[in-house]
Order: sequence, then C-alpha cells, then structure tokens
Amino acid sequence: MPRKPAARPPLDRFLTYRLHLVNKLTDKFSSDAYADEFGLPVGEARCLAAIGNFAPLSVVELAAKANLNKGQASRAAQALVERGLVSKLASASDGRGVVLAPTSEGRALWSRVMALIARRNDDIFGCLSSAERRQLGDMLDRLIDHARR
Repeated sequence: MPRKPAARPPLDRFLTYRLHLVNKLTDKFSSDAYADEFGLPVGEARCLAAIGNFAPLSVVELAAKANLNKGQASRAAQALVERGLVSKLASASDGRGVVLAPTSEGRALWSRVMALIARRNDDIFGCLSSAERRQLGDMLDRLIDHARR
C-alpha cells in the first residue's frame, strides 16, 4: 500500500519564511536609521561597513561581503567615493581592477555605522539570552556553511 505523503506545515511555519520575515521586519528600521543618522541609503551603509571591516576590497569582494550583487556594490562604492568616504586605488594584483578602502572621513563614519549596527543587533536579539544568542549564532554559521556547499 502506498504511503500517504506527510502533511506540510503552513507557509508561515517554514524556517525560510520566518528568516525572510525577520529580515524584512528589521531591514526597514535599519534602512530608516542609516538615512536618519547618516544620510546614507542602506546599500551605501552596508558597503561602508564592509569596506571598513575588510579593506582593501575589490568590487566583487565588496559585493560578497555586503550581500549585494556586483551592480549594487559598484554603484554604492562609487557614491561613497563621490562623498569622500572611500578611496578607489589601482589594484596591485590586477592591472584593470581597483581596490576600495575607507578615507579618514570614511573611517570616522564607519565607526558610527558600526555602533548603530551593534545597537540594532541588541534591539533585534534583545529578547534572547546570551546563551541563546550564542546558540543561534552557531546554528546560523552551520546553515551558512551548509548553504555555501
């Protein structure tokens, strides 16, 4: 006798649905905070955070670190260059490429952006204990590693 397929949970109980919902709920507040506090669109703020943490970066590396596509990262990087927050230098390893690094003004703003990110993380995850935050972080690391394979 054929087995009856297992019943699927409703859409709003899938983990991927809930992760996306958490992202959407928190992204709007973060986007507003970047604009209000720094006059930066969210993409530029994410790029500044990534450049400040991982410089020097190529645009391709920036896209990966900021979780943006290459076009978004390129436009955001150029806007940061035009604002004087990021420098664009010729790559020593790729004659056609460039590398991005924060300027002194960019480094100062990066520090403030990172403080906002820390506050946002405390707001978002404040309902979890320190142990739960560590557990969630470990589980997310495992999921990211699994998804990358």
